[in-house]
Amino acid sequence: MQLQEIAQKLGCTYEGDPHLEIHGVASLAEAQVGELSFVSEARYLPLLEQTQASAVIVAESTPLPRPLPCLRGRDPRLLFAQAIELFYQPYRAPAGIHPTAVIDESVQLGEGVAIGANVVVMAGAKIGDHTQIHANVTIYPQVQIGSRCQLFANCVIHERTEIGDDCLIHSGAVIGDDGFGHIPLADGSWRRMLQAGRVVLEDGVDVGSNTTIDRAAVGETRIGRGSKIDNLVQIGHGVKTGPDCVIIAQVGLAGGTKLGHHVILAGQSGLAGHLEIGDGVRVAAQTGVTSDIPAGQTVAGYPHQPVSEWRKSMAALRHLPDLQRSLRKLQARVAELEDRLGLDRDLKQDP
Repeated sequence: MQLQEIAQKLGCTYEGDPHLEIHGVASLAEAQVGELSFVSEARYLPLLEQTQASAVIVAESTPLPRPLPCLRGRDPRLLFAQAIELFYQPYRAPAGIHPTAVIDESVQLGEGVAIGANVVVMAGAKIGDHTQIHANVTIYPQVQIGSRCQLFANCVIHERTEIGDDCLIHSGAVIGDDGFGHIPLADGSWRRMLQAGRVVLEDGVDVGSNTTIDRAAVGETRIGRGSKIDNLVQIGHGVKTGPDCVIIAQVGLAGGTKLGHHVILAGQSGLAGHLEIGDGVRVAAQTGVTSDIPAGQTVAGYPHQPVSEWRKSMAALRHLPDLQRSLRKLQARVAELEDRLGLDRDLKQDP
C-alpha cells in the first residue's frame, strides 16, 4: 500500500514520496524497511535516528531529527491503531455450524452465524446475526447474544446471561456463574444461597481471558456500554458499572459495588463490597479501596487516599531508614547529656 493511499484512508497528511510502498507495521525498535511505525511522545524521538522503518506517524508539529517519510495527525497512537487494521484482520470463521456442535432445537440463530467444533448451545438461547462462536464454547439455557459478537474458544456463558451487540468474550472467560453467597449457620457451617439473578453486558463490552463475572442472587450484574475488561479480573455478584469503564488485569470487585462512567481501575487494585465509585475516578495499581470515592478523584495506596497525599507518603517512606538512624543517635546523645547532668534515670521519658 502506498504512503499517499494510507494517508487518504487515515484522513491525515503525509510528507515524502507518495508512492513509497508500505507492507506492514511495527514498533520503532523492530521495524524493517517497508514497515510503518509511530512516535507518540517526544521522549521517543531519538529512536528515529536508529529505526529502519520506511515511514513513521508523528504529531502535526513534531520536528524530525532526520529526513524521513511520515504521516502527521493530532493523535499518532490512534492513527497507528487504525493503520494496524489496514494490514491485519483477525481470524473470522466461515458462517455455518460444525458437525460436532450440539445445538438444542429451540435455539434461535441469526443470519451468518458461525459455530465451531464441540460447541454446546442449550435450550432457549438466541444468537444474533454474524456472531461467531468458536470451538468448545458452552452456552447455557436462555442466554441472549447480540449481533457481530465474538466468543472465543473455551469460554462459558451461564443461564439467562444477556450479551449486547459487538461484544468480545475471550478464551476461558466465565460469564454469569453463581455469585459467592453463603449464610453462616448456628453450628458453624454455611448454607449456600442460590443465585437467581443474571449478568448483562451492554453493547461493545470486551471481556478478557479467564475473567469471571458472577450473577447476583436477585437482580443483575451489569457491565456498561463500551467497557473494557482485561484478563484475570473477578467481578462479584451485583456489581454495576457505567459506560466506558476500563478494568485492568487482576482487579477484584466485591459484590454490590457500583462504578460511574469512565472509571479506570489499574492492575491488581481491589474494591470492597457495596461501594459507590464516582464518574471519572482513577484507581492506581495495587490500591485497596475501602470506602466510597467522589467523582473525578485519582487515588492510590492502602487504604486508598488522594494520589497527591500518597506520593508524599511514599517519598517520606523512602527516607525512613535514615530517620530511624538519626533518631537512635539523638536518643543516645540525650542519654549521654542526662548522665552528664546527673539526672535521675527514673525521671526520663520513654522515647
